[in-house]
Amino acid sequence: MNTGLSLARAVADAVLYEGYLLYPYRASSAKNQARWQFGVLGPPGADESGAGEAPDMAADCLLEPGPAARVDVHLRFLHLQRRSAERADDGGFAPVDELTVGASRWLSWDEATDQEITLGPYSLGQLAAGVRAPVNVPANEDIEPVLDSAGATAGRLVRRRRQLRGEVRLMATQVAPPGPAVQAAAAAGPAHGPLWRLRVTVENAAAATTDARSAIEYSFIGAHVLLAVHDADFLSVIDPPGWAAAAAASCSQHRCWPVLAGPEGQRDVLLLSPIILYDHPAVAPESTVELFDATEIDEILTLRVLTLTDAEKAEARSTDARAAAIIERCENMTAEELQQLHGILRNPHDAVQLAEPRGPGSIGGDGFPGPAGPAYPEFSVPEFSVPGDAESGDAESGTGAGTGAGTPWWDPARDAAVDPGSDTVFIDGVPISRGSRVRVVPLRRADAQDLFFAGKSGRVTGVHFDVDGGTHVAVVLEADPAAELQEWYGRYLYFAPEELVPLTAAPAPDNGKEPSP
Repeated sequence: MNTGLSLARAVADAVLYEGYLLYPYRASSAKNQARWQFGVLGPPGADESGAGEAPDMAADCLLEPGPAARVDVHLRFLHLQRRSAERADDGGFAPVDELTVGASRWLSWDEATDQEITLGPYSLGQLAAGVRAPVNVPANEDIEPVLDSAGATAGRLVRRRRQLRGEVRLMATQVAPPGPAVQAAAAAGPAHGPLWRLRVTVENAAAATTDARSAIEYSFIGAHVLLAVHDADFLSVIDPPGWAAAAAASCSQHRCWPVLAGPEGQRDVLLLSPIILYDHPAVAPESTVELFDATEIDEILTLRVLTLTDAEKAEARSTDARAAAIIERCENMTAEELQQLHGILRNPHDAVQLAEPRGPGSIGGDGFPGPAGPAYPEFSVPEFSVPGDAESGDAESGTGAGTGAGTPWWDPARDAAVDPGSDTVFIDGVPISRGSRVRVVPLRRADAQDLFFAGKSGRVTGVHFDVDGGTHVAVVLEADPAAELQEWYGRYLYFAPEELVPLTAAPAPDNGKEPSP
């Protein structure tokens, strides 16, 4: 059994159900009227007419195969299922919006069932020749009787699914070897074999429709692909080795994002995700409730669920079985489980040798003064906790420059040698600090108003270093009529050093604002 594939499925499930419920909203909630945001492959014609989504997704990935290489393909998606509540009526059944029997209640609602289509394994020769694999999910109707307390049939729930048809296409081509310079540089590292580019395409092959209701019924919802290889390795297209950088740059994607999946260090599983992820994504171990919203924070959503009124919870339970499960899980969480959600801080620089802290006037490896890298005290997975919690982690422990004791590593007060009012950064060989004049040349498009700042002259009010070693120069524009007020209140524009051109130096203005202690 491929353990990497099993771990990747946990992340893939979060992707699969992203947007399924947007957490347990009720059927009457406006947000629940627009579902299925990601990875929807609609039937042909739906996209052009505005009735649904485009029918296809495709991505290139890089493969370093061995002599017995083979690839398994796992296409996963949700299949819409319409649940109709029907009340027993004169020997038959009549559709109703809501069916209530005793203390139980059901609403007519669109559910979804998860599907996984496994294809392969395919050899490298088959992939080079091209693979076209049809996908067929038959229509289905399921009837669940609803009995009253006397055992008589009071109604029924009818679940219907449409037939889905699609196609998966695979094509592998060998990548031309890199140039001599790249080969020479790569020769110093571990040996590597020939590189192949594998293109994976998934397409909805249903009959064309321009009706919105039919379009979603015939759609592959939350569609994504897990690829598992044997006697081969995938290469990251996000962070490829140098010798494969050109090949990675030539890869293209359409409505999906290829990332290495499974544990760090393993390269035998790839996820084609409809949402942007980094390599080796993982579900946080603190997450114990499937809230069907992978981009949100579990603690916030859990607490929000607990604030629902009894009537709202009852409606959510009758809307969807998964919504009911979320509510039950949240209501039964222990104090320890809630505390576990409260906050875990993981050091992103665990594997990096941290540099010694450097104060103003010293020059780092990047040519700029200030920290070359974050000068954090060492720690291992501390927890943020409420004051006085003797069992909390050691987020506030350790020693460091400056004030040290009792100050978290991320607080600027940890290093008293860092002072935005006196720190300096070199731009084109010119020292820039508070009071210097610069011309603004925005490059990062960090703000929609950057185009209005281009070419304007400004005055530097401070040089800031963040905890990741980045440099940010605070500026007020000289042409701004409110420049003096902006500086008084500390409302600055921030630019990277490469976005500024040095002009003549000028002393810091005397604007009456008291200096920081």
